[in-house]
Amino acid sequence: MAQAGWPARQPRGPGSSAAPRRAIRRERDTVSLKQHRHESAQTVRFAVLTFSDSRDEASDRGGSYLVERIEEAGQRVVRRELCADDAALVAACVRSAVVQEDVDLVLTTGGTGVAPRDMAYDTLKELFDSEIPGFGELFRWLSYGEIGSATILSRAIGGLLGGKVVLALPGSPKALRLAMDEIVLKEAGHLVSQTRG
Repeated sequence: MAQAGWPARQPRGPGSSAAPRRAIRRERDTVSLKQHRHESAQTVRFAVLTFSDSRDEASDRGGSYLVERIEEAGQRVVRRELCADDAALVAACVRSAVVQEDVDLVLTTGGTGVAPRDMAYDTLKELFDSEIPGFGELFRWLSYGEIGSATILSRAIGGLLGGKVVLALPGSPKALRLAMDEIVLKEAGHLVSQTRG
């Protein structure tokens, strides 16, 4: 019931003014996202780090795939390194990449599972200045579509360290393809631009 002096509230249907307002808001949000992406860093310089006890560069399929995919996308790899899957060495390897002046974004592969030797997740979680929780969440959501409930075994994680983005990916080639095609290459420029302020 309308109070005295107030007009009665009209029911809102599909033809009401609320629907066009929602459409305008959606369009504005889409334009804003496109504008952000357009203004993002055009070239991103990557460091690629592989965490493994058993590989050399010749047998490092994960690291080789990342380098190949980054370069195919017109981006640059300025550092590639293999690091033993040991907590202290993982931390040292990532710190060293982050302080390299021409590195914009650090990608790691391996060490994100739940086996006793998988050190990346726990080490990086302690190391990060802050996390980017959406990265791991989105990766696992996308991964669920491909491997179902086995996605709980993945501890992919993203975060910021020393003003640089660090994204830790699994070692599986299929998982790397998914992460690169659906997240990393789409958002790398935007992430780097945001961290530069």
